[in-house]
Amino acid sequence: MGEGSQESGVRSQESGGETSDVRDRINGSNSGTIAHYIDVLCQEICLTPARGTSLKTVFFGGGTPSLLAVEQLERILEILDQQFGIAIGAEISMEIDPGTFDQLQLEGYRKAGVNRVSLGVQAFQPELLQACGRSHTVPEVYQAIEQIHQAGFENFSLDLISGLPHQTLEHWQESLEKAIALVPTHLSCYDLTVEAGTPFSRQFKPGLAPLPSDEITADMYRMAQQTLTAAGYDHYEISNYARPGYQCQHNRVYWENRPFYGFGMGATSYLGGDRVSRPRKTQEYYGWVEERQKAEGRRQRAEEDAGTRGRGDAENLIQNSKLKTQNSKLKTQNSPPSPDLLLDTLMLGLRLAEGLNLAPLQAQFGEEIVKQILVCLQPYIQKGWVEITSDSGFGGLSPEAFPDKGQLRLTDPEGFLFSNVILVSLFDELG
Repeated sequence: MGEGSQESGVRSQESGGETSDVRDRINGSNSGTIAHYIDVLCQEICLTPARGTSLKTVFFGGGTPSLLAVEQLERILEILDQQFGIAIGAEISMEIDPGTFDQLQLEGYRKAGVNRVSLGVQAFQPELLQACGRSHTVPEVYQAIEQIHQAGFENFSLDLISGLPHQTLEHWQESLEKAIALVPTHLSCYDLTVEAGTPFSRQFKPGLAPLPSDEITADMYRMAQQTLTAAGYDHYEISNYARPGYQCQHNRVYWENRPFYGFGMGATSYLGGDRVSRPRKTQEYYGWVEERQKAEGRRQRAEEDAGTRGRGDAENLIQNSKLKTQNSKLKTQNSPPSPDLLLDTLMLGLRLAEGLNLAPLQAQFGEEIVKQILVCLQPYIQKGWVEITSDSGFGGLSPEAFPDKGQLRLTDPEGFLFSNVILVSLFDELG
């Protein structure tokens, strides 16, 4: 993909109203707060110029998107289509939580264009759902699955979490088997992350009971790999499994380090080699969008002022602007790739089962950098955590022995399991 992004990620705002009845929840149809957030989100989208061809994927994630009214979702998709265009056959995904939607809502989402949903199950044991602060129940999970089928969604994913408080290997095996029995096209298995400063972190400390030990969570990872691949799911990314033909196309954009738009509170975009993160707090996000609106207003006024100076002055301004753009592009073309780009490419690409192709990696970053990477990885190749698939093989540490083609990848499951150790070594060597 070139400069223009073909993907869009939209983050929703989290809302309260934790009850078991959808009708009693605070949602997009009865919350002024959510309605105002949607207004600001749409303003941000309209302020973003298109940089490429039509969107090939759209992903609604973050918070609880399934609290949106159908009309609000339709409005966002309509504005995205007007601003960037949504390609025919685009993958349009939406995260949904059990107990936050009803049958008519799901049918409305599908008619609006959503063709893939991801259900946040997390666990199939009531005590574990309660321990990790989830508001839904196990019966609501099964009700949600029935609604997904009734609404006509063929492509749906389930999210599971390992390493939960009080979770045992028996719990995890049961959750995996129950998930498989529901026949999803995709499964995501995440290890619990305890974020500092959260209420959860004040109750549970990493490495201490009732959280499972590192050894047990490692066994959970191996168990997921063995159980799901035996059931016919491809382990195509560290945390993700899919039936053939059902990999999440939107998430592959991230892992392949391709450009994408991001909109909404806490969202990140990656355009023109720059990553831009939006504020994670509501009022700060609103202020950020307001400042962008003011900047756009100043730009438009400057253009209007230039138009009143006469044709000659206007043409000079246009020529100067073009010259600056050309100089900027020339500078970018002549500049070596940044260390951040290299590290991002390694960190994201090695998450995928196929890993990174050595030939384009060398073309982009140079032969010496690739040799440096392979020397750094030699101990992990010997451990069986990293492998290089190449006709020439990996013959040692002399320069002539390094392969210049093939795939550099982590092994499954051990290389994936120790990916953080491997990446830390690479960052220390190359950072």
